Amino acid sequence: MNMKQPRQLANHCLRLRPDARIEELAIDETFWPRLMAGQLGDFHNEYLVSLYEFSENWPSSEIHPQGDEVVILLEGAAVFQLEQAEGIHAVELSQPGAYVFVPKGTWHTAKIQQYAKMLFITAGEDTQHRPHRDSP
Repeated sequence: MNMKQPRQLANHCLRLRPDARIEELAIDETFWPRLMAGQLGDFHNEYLVSLYEFSENWPSSEIHPQGDEVVILLEGAAVFQLEQAEGIHAVELSQPGAYVFVPKGTWHTAKIQQYAKMLFITAGEDTQHRPHRDSP
């Protein structure tokens, strides 16, 4: 990793390895297809740190069956919807620094309030996606 220049999470994700090393992963048009196909490894006991900007609601729900996720709001506002046994639990993120803890094995999605920039720390092993179920 080149330490002479500042890096941008808009262009890279970081893999936090179980041996406490960090690997920088360049984001290009092939990154997500390669990641989803397992070409970047299985992320067993590893976390992916990523930055995203959203102007629309998420088009699907996701689940991380092998570990927890933390999502930190940097700008804007969003409402996370976590599916729990008793129903949908909504967590409003409306101030920079607010975060939501998504427990292992919890289906979740986000409703964006005009715009949101968020930092994700995700246990990505076996992540799954599905179309939305009707929810409030």
